[in-house]
Amino acid sequence: MAKITASVYTSHVPAIGAALDLGKQGEPYWQPLFKGYDFSKAWEKANKPDVVFLVFNDHATAFSLDMIPTFAIGTAASYQPADEGWGPRPVPTVYGHPELAAHIAQSVIQDDFDLTIVNRMDVDHGLTVPLSLMFGQPEQWPCKVIPFAVNVVQYPVPSGNRCFQIGKAIRKAIESFDEDLNVQIWGTGGMSHQLQGPRAGLINKDWDNRFLDRLIAEPAELAQVPHIEYVREAGSEGIELVMWLIARGAMSDVAGTGPAPKVAHRFFHVPASNTAVGHLILENQ
Repeated sequence: MAKITASVYTSHVPAIGAALDLGKQGEPYWQPLFKGYDFSKAWEKANKPDVVFLVFNDHATAFSLDMIPTFAIGTAASYQPADEGWGPRPVPTVYGHPELAAHIAQSVIQDDFDLTIVNRMDVDHGLTVPLSLMFGQPEQWPCKVIPFAVNVVQYPVPSGNRCFQIGKAIRKAIESFDEDLNVQIWGTGGMSHQLQGPRAGLINKDWDNRFLDRLIAEPAELAQVPHIEYVREAGSEGIELVMWLIARGAMSDVAGTGPAPKVAHRFFHVPASNTAVGHLILENQ
């Protein structure tokens, strides 16, 4: 059967993608950030997944404010890097796993969660930047990817608890798939940042690190944090962090089928553009 072996959490700042694409990794500003992912790239080589179930938010590329689903699962065979206004990122085509994606959609919808099925879309920096951070700059991504888009752009957005609960349903779906697959689930976005208004540039290091502490040790309690706290403490775009709760909800300890996960790696860095960057790898035991 398919098995979730680990969850990965990372910010997906667009400027990180630009820095990679322009070869700026060694510059003094960017070097400390990319150094924080050296372990992660080596870890991925040693723990290569067959499939990554990647939770991200679209930034008005595949969807727009005319039509934006709360939860959308990609079931296509492939996805092209999106043109976000300055041309597509020079990264490989993302190849999906339509059979597993369709199975997850069937299972999760039958568990009473409404998903939008997406058979064609381009994927923006929300998905490609995490792939670059974890896998580097290969000619081809080393695994299949199932995109799972969450609306954290236009209110109303899903609650942290709703995200946590759908993570449980995703774990159940993946682990009922009749194929021996090593699956990782990634939660992306955040950490604290605000892009507009009088508080533009807001970063809250203490709140971010407390979020990481609670994500590791008390995820069910963290899932009860209301939206207003994310906005007040982490900025208007800090709400992206609810997507991390989907990945955490899919871990074995939450399901009662395993002990607390092992913290393989933890990293926090400021600044990256105008965003706090957080990163965590949790391994199922």
